[in-house]
Amino acid sequence: MGRIIKICGLKDPENILRIIQLNPDWIGLIFYPGSPRFVSDIESLRFLNNLTGKPLITAVFVNPDIAEVDHVTSGLRIDMIQFHGTETPATCQKFRDAGFLVMKAFAIQKDFDFTQTEKYQEKADYFLFDTPGPKHGGTGEQFSWELLSNYHGKTPFLLSGGISPDTVAIPDHPHLAGLDLNSRFEISPGIKNIELLKKFINKIRND
Repeated sequence: MGRIIKICGLKDPENILRIIQLNPDWIGLIFYPGSPRFVSDIESLRFLNNLTGKPLITAVFVNPDIAEVDHVTSGLRIDMIQFHGTETPATCQKFRDAGFLVMKAFAIQKDFDFTQTEKYQEKADYFLFDTPGPKHGGTGEQFSWELLSNYHGKTPFLLSGGISPDTVAIPDHPHLAGLDLNSRFEISPGIKNIELLKKFINKIRND
């Protein structure tokens, strides 16, 4: 299928090393204190600075201070910044100009107006379409994928929210770039089940 596989919400060094052996395209580290997958110990992940090539490393933030992003990106090799809050197009552009790929997340629900994405079209490299919840991300629930037919933009997007080992049918959309795998593949928050991931990734890549 040629779609990007992103495994997000990682924080345990040993688990991350095992996941890297699965050859995902991207991995995601969450730097939002409100998440149970929050990376509180940057030092433990400095081994990532020795990696070259894949996977690209994504840092996930929710309405961060610029200093917060700078602290993370100065200490770790970060390839992409993922904004999961109400960050402005100007903020996205600032980090693109600094040399990072940028992904902007949107919570998709029944009445979501996809024209909201238009002001980000030239400011973000990718969008992430996720399920809304009481907190930012990590609901483990799937929104109605039929709503994707209302997206007519050109920015490629990743699909998140409720993708599980049992997911069979992936939406057919011309700008669907990949899948974001998280809570449905976990043993506990931030610790992924390697066998479930391996089987699912093989299924997707060999479909």
